[in-house]
Amino acid sequence: MPEMIIETPDEVVAFLKAQHNLIEDMFDEVLYASDPEAREAPFTALRQLLAVHETAEEMVVHPRMRRESDAGDAVVDALLKDEHSAKELLSQIEKLDVTSQEFVDELTKLRQAVLAHAEQEEQDEFPYLERELDSDDLKRMTTAVRAAQAIAPTHPHPGVESAKMNFAIGPFASMLDRARDVIRQAVSFLDSP
Repeated sequence: MPEMIIETPDEVVAFLKAQHNLIEDMFDEVLYASDPEAREAPFTALRQLLAVHETAEEMVVHPRMRRESDAGDAVVDALLKDEHSAKELLSQIEKLDVTSQEFVDELTKLRQAVLAHAEQEEQDEFPYLERELDSDDLKRMTTAVRAAQAIAPTHPHPGVESAKMNFAIGPFASMLDRARDVIRQAVSFLDSP
């Protein structure tokens, strides 16, 4: 098979839209897994991407929208409300058995909410950023988003939706989340036949 080279967009709107598309694909991978047991690994990857993606938007993108646009507060407040609800639902889903119908039902609800939220961002926030910011600003924001994602928590933390809360609590939550992930991997490795 020939090697595929996938170039990551270097401006923030294209970067986040590419992640939105990846998130949609990852939901499908989990929901349409041929074997219910096969949902575990793709769900873990999806959960991690959702957590770091939202954290980065809350730390970098939403504050910029608030500062730059007269409508920024209203747009961001609505987005943060959605993000809080999604984090609560994802936290509940994490506790469910991935082989259960309840998991599928709840993940289907989350998928619908997350995709509607992504569409809102793409309609209400991203066009403004593209229109008002120059190419260099958009590229700098991508660098900031990537940095935020690199240190972001890997699990949802409902109630931590503001940039200030993410900067204050995020590093500690991230450290605990990443330690918990490593321990879970080690335990599952020891439990496997």
